[in-house]
Amino acid sequence: MPALSEKKRYTYKEYAALPEGSPYQLIEGELIMTPSPAPYHQMISLRLATALANHVSLNKAGLVFTAPIDVYLDDEDTYQPDIIVILKERTRIVGEKRIEGAPDVVVEILSPSTAYYDLRKKFYQYEKHGVKEYWIVDPELKTVDIYENKGGKFVQAQSVGSEGKCTSGVVAGFQIDAHALFDQSL
Repeated sequence: MPALSEKKRYTYKEYAALPEGSPYQLIEGELIMTPSPAPYHQMISLRLATALANHVSLNKAGLVFTAPIDVYLDDEDTYQPDIIVILKERTRIVGEKRIEGAPDVVVEILSPSTAYYDLRKKFYQYEKHGVKEYWIVDPELKTVDIYENKGGKFVQAQSVGSEGKCTSGVVAGFQIDAHALFDQSL
């Protein structure tokens, strides 16, 4: 594979040739470095992923995965969302090495180094490829914005502050208290 600085556009084949654990995502043909998240980011991610996984497992509704896992959307877009949900009827998209297509639910927890991509480029690709529900969690503002895909366009279904309840329109019966999600006390 050519050195990263020698080439401007990459494909999934070149991305997949990187050493395992390389801190990159393939966004519109560019290799974008994604540094390790902060502890608070990881605390929020663990709380939300655990709640989702428990709910989905208890209801035998599908599968929940956390980063790093490759979500292949097309030859120039392979992302590693913080959390994904794939409903039972679509588990066929779980491949041996990657998720082959849009998950039903994608959760991105904003970090200073990745927020632009999560809010812009990835937002539009998730929308275009048919993600049914997109959660954007902002640890700094302590907010959760939930978008549902209606006719190929994301429509904001909820905007929850630190004291509200976040409810999924895709994972039947799933709800989480935002205060519990953002609480920094032990």
